[in-house]
Amino acid sequence: MHTEYIEINEINFDETVNKASELIREGKLVVFPTETVYGLGADGLNGQAVRNVYAAKGRPLDNPVILHVSSIEMLDRLVVDRPEISDLLIEKFWPGPLTMIFKKSNIIPKEITAGLDTVAVRMPNRKFTLSLIKASDTPLAGPSANTSGKSSPTSGEHCRHDLDGKVDMIVSDGDTEVGLESTVIDLSVKNPMILRPGAVTFEMLRAYIPNLEIDSTILESSSDLIPKSPGQKYKHYAPDAEALLFTGGNEEIVRNMKEYIAKNRTKKIGVLSTTENVSEFDRENVLVLDMGSRDNLNEVAHRLFGSLREFDRIGVDLILCEGFEENEMGLAVMNRLKKACSNKIIKGENK
Repeated sequence: MHTEYIEINEINFDETVNKASELIREGKLVVFPTETVYGLGADGLNGQAVRNVYAAKGRPLDNPVILHVSSIEMLDRLVVDRPEISDLLIEKFWPGPLTMIFKKSNIIPKEITAGLDTVAVRMPNRKFTLSLIKASDTPLAGPSANTSGKSSPTSGEHCRHDLDGKVDMIVSDGDTEVGLESTVIDLSVKNPMILRPGAVTFEMLRAYIPNLEIDSTILESSSDLIPKSPGQKYKHYAPDAEALLFTGGNEEIVRNMKEYIAKNRTKKIGVLSTTENVSEFDRENVLVLDMGSRDNLNEVAHRLFGSLREFDRIGVDLILCEGFEENEMGLAVMNRLKKACSNKIIKGENK
């Protein structure tokens, strides 16, 4: 399959929307940009097109995908029994990095929901993609545009690396702003529950939902889980090399990482470090990438997947990752790091 790669600008914007929407209506696959990560798009009401999405990614069929909408009217065709709290969340956080799970309407194909009676929906905050959805006149199925299990793509080039020859079009619009997938909240249950943390944090949502809960799989994955949200069950975000996560107080994290480096001098080691600690590591046979400041975890989130992909590009034998406190944006960053490291954690004391 030939994949057309387009970098959009003011001149070709409308033409690209038209070309991409025509492909979507024909049941083809189009990679699109969002503020979180790039999505692999297809007509979300076309079961065969959605199956083609799973095939292109190598995604397990029991892992549901998110539908992307451009209007509340489109949302209301997809769901039933939408709770009142969703109106407030829409007002505060849409368009943006928040996905909500509702009871599904009967127009949703089983391929979207993996046979569940619920559907996950969000409205992305990117002009091109909102225009594409509107022009296509259908919700877009849109899991991350990467090979299943690998780091999510935050640039068009990441998508090209994974999906060239597997999709009909890749639309590139620079780097994504957030860098992590959307927060997922389940509104189909009595007590709303976060199933995947993201830039809309638990603390932000709890201001409007006092009985909000966090699903236990955010902290510990389960092989027995029937996933209602992407990222709950399967290995995700994994670099090619073995990766280890170091937790505890900052000084202890650095000390333990340096000791681990000293014991593995024969290996080519990658270190995922914060700005404050970059100078702590000996550069002999060690590649250090700066994730950003510990005081700005939004920056860390923005750089995380790109850094893991850079280690893949260069080729290292082992990756050592700094950990963070699991609150606010730190919960989302640690969720991704734990999965990237397959829960291989070197624990220290929190100080």
